Amino acid sequence: MVDFKRLPSPDDLLILLTVARLGRFNAVAESLGTTHTTISRRILALDRQLGGRTLERSPQGWELTALGTEAVEAAEAIETSLGALSSRIAHDDALSGLARVSTPDGFGSRFVTPALIRLQRDHPRLNIEIFSATRKVSQNRSGVDLEVVVGRTEIANADPIFLTNYFLRLYASPGYLAERGMPAGLEDIRHHSFVSYVESALQVSELGHRSSQLPMPVSTFQSTSIFAQVEAVAAGAGIGLLPSFMVADASGFVPVLPAEFHRQLPIWAVARPESLRSAAVQAVVGAIRREIAERAAALAS
Repeated sequence: MVDFKRLPSPDDLLILLTVARLGRFNAVAESLGTTHTTISRRILALDRQLGGRTLERSPQGWELTALGTEAVEAAEAIETSLGALSSRIAHDDALSGLARVSTPDGFGSRFVTPALIRLQRDHPRLNIEIFSATRKVSQNRSGVDLEVVVGRTEIANADPIFLTNYFLRLYASPGYLAERGMPAGLEDIRHHSFVSYVESALQVSELGHRSSQLPMPVSTFQSTSIFAQVEAVAAGAGIGLLPSFMVADASGFVPVLPAEFHRQLPIWAVARPESLRSAAVQAVVGAIRREIAERAAALAS
């Protein structure tokens, strides 16, 4: 007869699996609808059952010990078995649970969101949370399953997945150009107003004016939101450095010096190995890749 009192709690093992994926007790508590204190208490209980520590603190957040890695493998088997059982009972697919994704505003709204809406329609038991963040990949445990980031991805203990390249180009409104004139060359930018990110708050320097090597303009309109920048350019606030996929097909945006200036940047998806083994996260990555493939022309413009 199995002595269930001597076996580790399956619930606690699944909590450990969630901690391994998200890396922060607060994020785990939010996703499970409980508290930081409860998560900590359940992990301590699991440690006592297993006879050792499953997690250890690092500069990057909570990391698995050797014992924790073994426990997570058992937890993944439990998760797979429970998902298969649930799908058989419900006569439904096995893809369920919660996927938490961090993504830049513009790319997130135009590509990630429609991709995940379609994925959720195919898998109604899958829950999605999207966090808007224009930043470098987090060196610490980020509290999300998947980070979509712009630029370089040097980070330990995480796997980068190349998604696509896209272009930043200069745009202005017809009204602005009628009033201020089209620049004859890049040096003429110094006589114009410029719309861009708030440089002091910008983590990805490649998105800002300072790194563009363009001359300093007469005045600037800066915002941490790419949507505010798009609206500002459309309203005639100045020449903006904007993602082409957001405005190339929209009326009211005129390319400025397209033959002389553009910037190409990569977009990556980054996740911890524990997260990438999740069926939900694999499905999310696949959905984003399909959206990109189907709309490749918008990113190549």
